[in-house]
Amino acid sequence: MDNWRDLKPGTRVVVAMSGGVDSSVAASMLVERGLDVIGITMKNFCYSHVPEEYADAACCSLAAIEDAREVARTLGVIHHVLDFEGPFRKAVMDPFVAEYAAGRTPNPCVRCNRLVRFPGLWRKARLLGALGVATGHYARAVRTAHGGVELRRPADRAKDQTFYLWGLSLQLLERAFFPLGQLTKNEVRTRAEALGLATAGKPESQDICFIPDGDLRGFLERYQKAHPEVATGERFAPGDIRIASGEQVGTHAGSGFYTVGQRRGLGVTASEPLYVTAIERSNTLVVGTEDELLESGLEAEETNWLGKPATGAFRAQVQIRYRSEPAQAEITPLPGRRAEIRFEHPQRSVAPGQSAVFYAGERLLGGGTIARALA
Repeated sequence: MDNWRDLKPGTRVVVAMSGGVDSSVAASMLVERGLDVIGITMKNFCYSHVPEEYADAACCSLAAIEDAREVARTLGVIHHVLDFEGPFRKAVMDPFVAEYAAGRTPNPCVRCNRLVRFPGLWRKARLLGALGVATGHYARAVRTAHGGVELRRPADRAKDQTFYLWGLSLQLLERAFFPLGQLTKNEVRTRAEALGLATAGKPESQDICFIPDGDLRGFLERYQKAHPEVATGERFAPGDIRIASGEQVGTHAGSGFYTVGQRRGLGVTASEPLYVTAIERSNTLVVGTEDELLESGLEAEETNWLGKPATGAFRAQVQIRYRSEPAQAEITPLPGRRAEIRFEHPQRSVAPGQSAVFYAGERLLGGGTIARALA
């Protein structure tokens, strides 16, 4: 059974309310269960920088905060807005730019969940006398027969967000509740409409929350210039595009604007499509055919296990992109929170900085950050 269903009426729970329909319905489900709900909206960056035309999609815009407040008013729950701008910049935005400047492709949602959202909200929840923190993630925290908690995929696989939760500690997972785990997105919309929630018809954000206009290049350039202490601009300067043999086939505006597997924006004419296969320290992009993107394994760092860590090699499914299918692999834990992953069949676009997430069927075992591909 999902652990949030064990909560007794009157239990106090904090709900992260972003101003979107998912967190709104999550809050409503806990209210319907008779829980003492307190809504919290995290202000992670300055919403005054959000262009007006993207205000409805940005989670830290004034419009989003007002939407969350209106939903809380409709549900009859207390609502707070907390300033997390400092911790968010330090733990998420600075590393985001630094990683691109190092030729890697970061995953900011993983870092936010692990270092800001869940620990930050849990600290506030304890001060408010709450038992835990609920969010609008599509995931399931399930109580096991031994009293522990496992994280499992949700009913709506198209909305599965367990990929972004592998960095949670067991202590945080024990205090995390995901009411939407058994619902589809359509069912969530239907519930919101029936309750007359202000967010019922709100469009879904598909971009990085602090880049609502989707202009990654513009954001990286502006942020690096405003905060040169975070990263140098060397990777954001022009350089060579070469094939594996070393032959130059073009130039780029900055290797830090690209990721392994990228095809668009190369500006290189060839007899067959070319993709970024490597980003070198020399600010050089290496490009090749789709077959050259295939890798037989990877090494992961910063590994985290949602359960007892394995002591030897074992087989599981490994997912290396949010929208990719998990692949059968052998995982060998290594010293220093590292792991070696060998795929049963070579996988495309193993991008350093991205996540490698480990599953046993529906259960999330843990994950790590991709350090490098293995041939």
